[in-house]
Amino acid sequence: MKAIKQLFYLYIHGSIHVAVAVLCLVLMTNHMFNLPFSAAMAGFAFFGTVFGYNFIKYEERFRRHSSISSYHKVVAAISILSLLLGGLCFFRLSLKAQLAALVLGVCAVLYAVPVSPRGNLRSLAGIKIYIVALCWAGVTTLMPLLNAGLDLGHDAWLKFCQRFLLVIILILIFEIIDLSVDDPNLKTVPQKIGVKNTKVLNIILLGFFYFLEFLRHSIDNKQLLVNVMLIFAVGLFTLGASPDRNKYYTLFWVESVPVFWLLMILV
Repeated sequence: MKAIKQLFYLYIHGSIHVAVAVLCLVLMTNHMFNLPFSAAMAGFAFFGTVFGYNFIKYEERFRRHSSISSYHKVVAAISILSLLLGGLCFFRLSLKAQLAALVLGVCAVLYAVPVSPRGNLRSLAGIKIYIVALCWAGVTTLMPLLNAGLDLGHDAWLKFCQRFLLVIILILIFEIIDLSVDDPNLKTVPQKIGVKNTKVLNIILLGFFYFLEFLRHSIDNKQLLVNVMLIFAVGLFTLGASPDRNKYYTLFWVESVPVFWLLMILV
């Protein structure tokens, strides 16, 4: 039992679960646009997420050589392996996808690494949520399309906006859970407007998310039905969010939303 708990802890805090979520969103884009499966794109999204998230979470700890436990050494090994595998996948992507990856990579670096006396982009009040949503939407929507050689037309940008909205919605649930531990200087949405108003905002954003599906050139009735179930699930997560909730409410369950979305499509 102890070994299972340790593996689960590594799965969550070693950023493997969030990488699975990102991979599922890439596969959702494949489904929506009838794209062929690309091992390079899938691998880049998965391994790049593992390395990127671990870099953001543990970069300062390793840079200062503080409290490096056996667990952190395992995370470091996983991260280095992910960097190597993600790099190999990167060189198998199309040129346009590579350029998009470089732009998004710069955003991720500026988000994590202090580039001025004021710190990194994550420390700038109110901007964190948009940087994260931009990176997720870019990697999971635009990059698969560019890698497949498709032009970014009306439906592509519509899906990008929809994906951007979904990530914002999920992050707001995280911000509600983290309200009691977040630095007040971050000025997160719940800090500025309160938990109740943040939940109302999330429900409104879910309505916009669903409405965008009707603006596609061709409406997929099955996708509309699946999106109703998705909105219902995310709505329940929103209503149930509270600063008193266990962190795994978001770290496991909320981050499982993309997995749930893909499974609904497959079923």
